[in-house]
Amino acid sequence: MKLNRGFSFLLLALGALLAATGPVATAQVMPSPVIPVVGGITTVSADPTVPRPDADHCTVNLFTNMEFADFNTKNFTFTPPAPKYCSGPWSKVVLRVDFTVTKGRQYDRTAQFYLGGAILYFGTTAEPRGNVIPFWHVESDVTDLAPLLTTPQAGTALLGNFVGVYNGVDYNGIIYANANLDFYATDAKNPPAVVPNQVIGLTGNGGSYALNNPNSVYTQSLTLPKNVIGAYLDVVAQSQSADEFWYTCVPSALSTVLESCGDTAFRETEITIDGTPAGVAPVYPWVFTGGIDPFLWEPIPGVQTLNFKPFRVDLTPFAGQLSNGKTHTVGVQVYNADSYFSLTGNLLLYTDPVLTEVTGKVTGNTLTAEPTPEIVNNITSDGNGDAYGSVVTRSNRSYKITGNVTTSLGLKETVVSQDVTFNQTAIFTVDAAEDLQDITQSTTAYGGTTTYVGGVATSQFSTFSYPFTLNYGFTSNPDGTYSQTTQASQKWLYNYSQVQGSEAQYKSTTSNSVTAEDTLNYDANFNFTGNTGTKSSQTYNSLDSEGNCYSRTLTAANLKLTGVTDGAACQ
Repeated sequence: MKLNRGFSFLLLALGALLAATGPVATAQVMPSPVIPVVGGITTVSADPTVPRPDADHCTVNLFTNMEFADFNTKNFTFTPPAPKYCSGPWSKVVLRVDFTVTKGRQYDRTAQFYLGGAILYFGTTAEPRGNVIPFWHVESDVTDLAPLLTTPQAGTALLGNFVGVYNGVDYNGIIYANANLDFYATDAKNPPAVVPNQVIGLTGNGGSYALNNPNSVYTQSLTLPKNVIGAYLDVVAQSQSADEFWYTCVPSALSTVLESCGDTAFRETEITIDGTPAGVAPVYPWVFTGGIDPFLWEPIPGVQTLNFKPFRVDLTPFAGQLSNGKTHTVGVQVYNADSYFSLTGNLLLYTDPVLTEVTGKVTGNTLTAEPTPEIVNNITSDGNGDAYGSVVTRSNRSYKITGNVTTSLGLKETVVSQDVTFNQTAIFTVDAAEDLQDITQSTTAYGGTTTYVGGVATSQFSTFSYPFTLNYGFTSNPDGTYSQTTQASQKWLYNYSQVQGSEAQYKSTTSNSVTAEDTLNYDANFNFTGNTGTKSSQTYNSLDSEGNCYSRTLTAANLKLTGVTDGAACQ
């Protein structure tokens, strides 16, 4: 019998859900933050909290015990803080959110919080199982949204969550959340943060936009200030539905014989201004807590699963063009999207502090409209429909965009360059006895922005690297039973440096890695009978040239936390 990968993914998800039992609980206040406890079974992460200034602060509550038991938009309001040291400007603003899911059955869900049209938080939720009642804490530095936080704003919380009976199964896990903003005052040691002068949410309070196919493009027409001297787009493209496991896809001509999704294993987010290519953002291979095998992610979820990090695209070379008083259109699409990617983002604008109007233009742009990925097909198939071999997918994009703008400090020239590479080798064995796919994948984005003002060059360089491996096997055992074994490894690596002239001013490096493995077992009728060999770990390290260091490693086995090691990389 030929096994079908899509069927096995569905089977394992249903198996995990059916293992969860219990009544619906009432609303409850969650602890903040979650402290890792050896022997614990609830969701836990090695991610650090946001560093805080040593300054007075005050807190504005956005909502408390907000219930998510349907697909309705939840509204809330924001009023700026009033106390004397909290009225702004601020040295930092931090978002804190606490979640919990009541005991019962539930899928992972996507959560989006917006304020004043801007995306405030984007992530997914943990799944309850048996006696596990997940609660988790996430934080984000949202200082860049300060221009929106000086006046009252309307907010929305979108967290669609079906509660009820479907196909005879009672999905009764209700999700609750608390959200707060912490505002930190300024003083001699903590000056006001340098923030944009204007923030524009791409998709507004109504939520993200679905990019359903390669031709889907989100566009927004804007009339911007006439004195823009810096522009950035923070963009998030979350894979959903048929694209959730986009990294397992193959060329469409091979999708039937390899029992996989089509349109290749390559995706990237592409940004345009007035129809002209303006930037590229690689897509991170996020895996949600119900993804592939839910037991892989208990109690440690995948990298950024609970709190996505946006990718920042520098659009400053277009500042002069954006300032000409005309209407401009920002466009975003995902190359090879196949139903679908959920798109949102914030446009951050910096304006001249003196001049009300500036002039400038784009002086060079080598970015092409589309990539040209290379596919190497080494698959051999026979008359029985069995297939063996590998598919190699590669893409390499190198571009440079330059532009200038007149400012109150003189002519500002900006050069943005980026190299984006994608490499994946997927090895397949598909026959009557087994369905195997071993993926080794890497995505790297190396880039820099150099700005010339008054003969002085200031450069910022960054490298993002997303190594990802997935070894997946669904096997028909000799005794008529079945098993699915998965080993996964995710990493998010980031290096940053700032240089003025020839002198290095600041450097930092951050690494976040998660590994997990598990085996799901089924009887001859595909009934889930249990899982074995479950273990996982996460290591988060960060270090900068100012001497700040953070290091934490978590280990887990048999769905319980087995170890917490702090400071190992800071010795």
